[in-house]
Amino acid sequence: MTLEANIPPGAIQDAWDNHRFSVRLVNASNKRRFKIIVVGTGLAGASAAATLAELGYEVQVFTFHDSPRRAHSIAAQGGINAAKDYRNDGDSVFRLFYDTIKGGDFRSREANVYRLAQVSNEIIDQATAQGVPFAREYGGLLDNRSFGGAQVSRTFYARGQTGQQLLLGAYQALLRQVAAGKVRLHTRTEMLDVVVHDGRARGVVVRDLLTGEVSSHSAHAVVLATGGYSNVFFLSTNAKASNATAIWRAHKRGAALANPCFTQIHPTCIPQSDDTQSKLTLMSESLRNDGRIWVPDGDRGRDYYLERRYPAFGNLVPRDVASRAAKAMIDEGKGVGPRKNGVYLDFADAIERLGVHTIRERYGNLFQMYERITGEDPYRVPMRIYPAPHYTMGGLWVDYDLMTTIPGLYAIGEANFSDHGANRLGASALMQGLADGYFILPVTIGDHLAPLLGEQPLSTSEPAFQAAEAEVADGVRTLLETNGSHSVDHFHRELGRVLWEQCGMARNGAGLTQAMAEIAAMREQFHADVRVLGDGESLNQSLEKAGRVADFFELAELMCRDALHREESCGGHFRSEHQTPEGEALRDDDHFSYVAAWEYGGKLDKEPLTFQNVRPTQRSYA
Repeated sequence: MTLEANIPPGAIQDAWDNHRFSVRLVNASNKRRFKIIVVGTGLAGASAAATLAELGYEVQVFTFHDSPRRAHSIAAQGGINAAKDYRNDGDSVFRLFYDTIKGGDFRSREANVYRLAQVSNEIIDQATAQGVPFAREYGGLLDNRSFGGAQVSRTFYARGQTGQQLLLGAYQALLRQVAAGKVRLHTRTEMLDVVVHDGRARGVVVRDLLTGEVSSHSAHAVVLATGGYSNVFFLSTNAKASNATAIWRAHKRGAALANPCFTQIHPTCIPQSDDTQSKLTLMSESLRNDGRIWVPDGDRGRDYYLERRYPAFGNLVPRDVASRAAKAMIDEGKGVGPRKNGVYLDFADAIERLGVHTIRERYGNLFQMYERITGEDPYRVPMRIYPAPHYTMGGLWVDYDLMTTIPGLYAIGEANFSDHGANRLGASALMQGLADGYFILPVTIGDHLAPLLGEQPLSTSEPAFQAAEAEVADGVRTLLETNGSHSVDHFHRELGRVLWEQCGMARNGAGLTQAMAEIAAMREQFHADVRVLGDGESLNQSLEKAGRVADFFELAELMCRDALHREESCGGHFRSEHQTPEGEALRDDDHFSYVAAWEYGGKLDKEPLTFQNVRPTQRSYA
């Protein structure tokens, strides 16, 4: 497979403007002749579908939720980055670009990241025009706060529910097009296959989650906006329904999967309370603006270890750095809480300095959530936090136009790999999802569609669709007929345990080799001994989970293979064999400065990463 990134030539500052001029366009009156399928209704999917329909395309949207508003984007609480520089503290498009490249440990594509920084300002204007209630300063300007990996205030926020408010903006834009008849919305419907014919994506095969009906839908292009795969770990901050099935089925049809081992462990989660827990709760990174992180240190009192080790950034170091530092404290026996599995996030100093009213205005709903879950009042006692699987930087490989290695198949938002390298900075997920959906994909997709003018979508009666439908139906039937002795959750929990222990915050060659063997054996046992209750003709969440966990087993093995081949440490990928004397990640730019793009079956293709505008250096936040 040849990886053609299609990066525009010339200066990076002019690349996006020049590219927008050079891509082929579809005449406004011809857009209605093209059909586009969008899978997923989070920020990326909802914004893309609304914008494409507003332009005139005929759009079909699929979500497994009962409403697009339930997409997991609502859980991104802390904020969204943009280079507006309202604080006049030295921010710029280039600084946002540089911070993002550096935060990703120099493992992302320069051109994509610079474009993201450019588009960031347009996102804020768009969301504000939609009525998103961003916080404002006394003078009326939108307020900003700081986030990890930056020394400027560039994060726009709506208290502790920024993702929810942004999703409501995209949702109302989407529903406007549904009412106008330009978008056909399919709820409670899961995509289970991509149909590829003559080397192009032609549509999808879906299953109605209420009736079990399997059906095909055809289009000129397919857009996957289905999020990340952190639930492969079983315990994660993701909603329980978040999964990897859409991108994995596309991978099996020929879409390369890039950097699957680049997974992010978020440092600010409520620690696990017991061994039967099935979900972890994220406390927003925005809390690290005013909260101070510490552990007890014997006779010396409190060890504010992030402030001690990283004085320039303090509690606002990037997530991978903060997570490993917390793990080191726990490993030294300094953990707090009943299970000794947390560190303190303390607001006492901020409350004394700013007052309870100010803290309540900034974080009130987050404090309420914490108290309801733990029974502890964070206004009076410190929060307890610990790292947990959160975001995934890996995803389907895409070029500059956000097209995968299958022509006509696009991946946007967390479903692709393109912008975050080996570690995502806080408040950049919302930025990428909306940039892809509102501003980038609607421009670049025309380049693929323009030559297809006059061509009808492939009929769903064609053999390619019929074969895919039969394969999906056979897979469902096989899961129902296995009639084993263990539940889906039993296998998922065991998979997550192995993956967390051997491919979590720290990895090593021996552990990864062992994990691959264990996962392969568990996968065989799963297919021979899983028990799926219920039937395939009605709502059956056990059946839904079974199909997703089957995909997780294959994905987990590829994650370990990718981590094993990458003999370096970078960002969230920390190989214990490769670290500096101070315990920081040690990259190997001479041998691993590339995107690892895997074909289904295990063949590795490489996209070299070249840096013309920044110089890769050892990351330092001291």
